[in-house]
Amino acid sequence: MKHSEHNGHEEHADREAHTQHGEHQAHGEGGSGCCGPGHGDHHEMMVQDFRRRFWVSLVLTLPVLALSPMIRGWLGWEVPAFEGDLYVLLAISTVIYFYGGWPFLAGLVSELSERTPGMMTLIALAITAAFGYSAAVVLGVEGTTFFWELATLIVIMLLGHWIEMRSVMGASRALEELAKLMPDEAHRLKESGETEDVPVAELRPGDRILIRPGEKVPADGTIVDGGSALNESMLTGETTPVEKGVDDEVIGGAINGDGSLTVEVEKTGEESYLSQVISMVEEAQQSKSRGQDLANRAAAWLTLIAITAGAVTFVAWLIPVDQTVEFALERSITVMVITCPHALGLAIPLVVAVSTAIGAGRGLLVRDRNAFESARNLDAVVFDKTGTLTEGRFGVEAVGPVGEYAEDEVLRLAAAVEAHSEHPIARGIAREAEERGIDVPAVNDFEAIKGVGAKGTVEDREVMVVSPGYLAENEIEVPEEVDQAVTGEGRTVVYLLDEGELIGAIALADVIREESRQAIDDLKAGGVKAMMLTGDNEEVAAWVAGELGLDDYFAEVLPDEKAAKVSEVQERGLMVAMVGDGVNDAPALAQADVGVAIGAGTDVAIETADVVLVKSNPQAVVDMLGLSKATWRKMVQNLFWATGYNAVAIPLAAGVLAGWGIILPPAVGAIVMSASTVIVAINARLLRMPE
Repeated sequence: MKHSEHNGHEEHADREAHTQHGEHQAHGEGGSGCCGPGHGDHHEMMVQDFRRRFWVSLVLTLPVLALSPMIRGWLGWEVPAFEGDLYVLLAISTVIYFYGGWPFLAGLVSELSERTPGMMTLIALAITAAFGYSAAVVLGVEGTTFFWELATLIVIMLLGHWIEMRSVMGASRALEELAKLMPDEAHRLKESGETEDVPVAELRPGDRILIRPGEKVPADGTIVDGGSALNESMLTGETTPVEKGVDDEVIGGAINGDGSLTVEVEKTGEESYLSQVISMVEEAQQSKSRGQDLANRAAAWLTLIAITAGAVTFVAWLIPVDQTVEFALERSITVMVITCPHALGLAIPLVVAVSTAIGAGRGLLVRDRNAFESARNLDAVVFDKTGTLTEGRFGVEAVGPVGEYAEDEVLRLAAAVEAHSEHPIARGIAREAEERGIDVPAVNDFEAIKGVGAKGTVEDREVMVVSPGYLAENEIEVPEEVDQAVTGEGRTVVYLLDEGELIGAIALADVIREESRQAIDDLKAGGVKAMMLTGDNEEVAAWVAGELGLDDYFAEVLPDEKAAKVSEVQERGLMVAMVGDGVNDAPALAQADVGVAIGAGTDVAIETADVVLVKSNPQAVVDMLGLSKATWRKMVQNLFWATGYNAVAIPLAAGVLAGWGIILPPAVGAIVMSASTVIVAINARLLRMPE
């Protein structure tokens, strides 16, 4: 099975956030489902808590600096500030230690109880060592106090955590915006025809609701009366309002236009399209990535290095060099602070959060982080034809009138006959007549002729739209100029008879999406092969492949054979993505290295897809590859910033250049470590969707 397990609660960024702040445990986990406010409120609470602790600790640090003997000595104030000033210094520092340092102390307990010592353990050990030793000095032990370094270390660490939590919050704004799309109430229709306003949560499948002009759609359903243009841009990325009428589906959260709609509810709550989108975004933010696993392993090793290096530094300065205990402790503390892997722990999760939010805003929903990150190495993309590369509907390609008949007259009569037919060809003809502004007359005595076509009475004449087989069977010849006008690869031709006389021919074909050509060109320019799977015959497949310039195609493939075709491409040594509508293509999506479901609608949550592209636009596949590459680059950059400084900082913290007068104090060590963390957070926020 190629899909990884989505252990949502193990997601590193959220776990780190939970570890960082022990007090929140009393409030519960905070998550309340995909649409609930709890998860966002929980993180907002943590941001406010870090901000409050930072400002309180910062204010208290000012008198600590003024009272610290070391600072006063640097300023030339050799005498004590007043009698008993060290006890006041101890009292203020105690408040800073317990109040400002509480998130780190609680984190230490949490990490040790889970047997996963990490960054919080290091910070807690550093501030505890500094506080404990300094308190002992005030109470009579000979040495130097580190209260000012304790206070500045806590302030700097709180500032770094505050900035990081704000970054995590900022990356989750897309979820909040999606959740805001749903209205609070709906106008439910009673059997009497009157409406009653009820909470959206009370709606059930089968209920009928009234949606007035300008209102938001409260639930997924089908229009049973009325028509309007709906704005679905926040849901699908489609900027143009979509015209909807009877039997069309509507999505909860869409904004109604000028018409009134009566909708029969089909899906509510967690089954709704919007809830599924939000769930997938959360799932993607929580799913583990390869880059994140690498960072976690590196953090674990760095934790061991920090503890070992701190102990070795302490012993080395104390025994062979015969330095004072306070100096050895100072070096040891500085080493542990410098080596603290906090930036490393957030290097990947921050990029994941930002990447997921960017993708969601562009209609790109990541369900499996590993597959998404692998997309940067794709060698081939296999597209399903119908509904993916093509629009899945027939469009008129050519009209061949006979004799003195005009094209519009042929379309006028054909559209009249086909007006009552649901056949894709009939819809294509009717759509073409509408787009040309042709006034279509009424039809009487309409009759669908199985295997042949349709007929009806139009303006007191019997008009028929028939297949080539009907002409052959009735020995009706097609003029050569008409045949040449409509014949072409991938076309389906129907003929129009007026009182049994051939008056024209109409050629139709599955409409190729305009975006498909650019998408294929962009993929090939990036060195990725573009291929196609279709159940259509060889002639149609060859035509589409030729029109788009595909590298390869497979025709007359049944749904249960698609997975085998994907496997065949993989056996060529290629890493393959399969792009389909997620229904008939499910086996192929599962077989592919990266399964991509494409297309807006309530079937967007396809279990076999790794990535869901909300918009029915092949260009979104190119966007996915671009975002995958950009995301990986950011991950690598952040890993460098999170770990690269250690190569220089750890030796300096240990005091290897002490002979040249270069000593790195713990506070400076905290600044260096926090700077790395801030850089990582800012760098993650700079991630952008490639143009």
